[in-house]
Amino acid sequence: MKVKVRLFATLREGRSRESELEVPEATTVLDIINALNIPEEEVALLLINGRDGKLTSTLTEGDTVSLFPPVGGG
Repeated sequence: MKVKVRLFATLREGRSRESELEVPEATTVLDIINALNIPEEEVALLLINGRDGKLTSTLTEGDTVSLFPPVGGG
């Protein structure tokens, strides 16, 4: 199945801003994060189709996963 992955801010470094991935059925957001070599602790917010998601959320055909790092500032 195909899912779209959107990365924001520092998560884009060395990776595509947006990509479409072919993944097996029952893939979770954590599986996507691991496949992209993103440390789990670098993901502060994740959305699935614009709604709050969890690392353990199972994806379905056509889902869009958006990943955001922690916001820093000073």
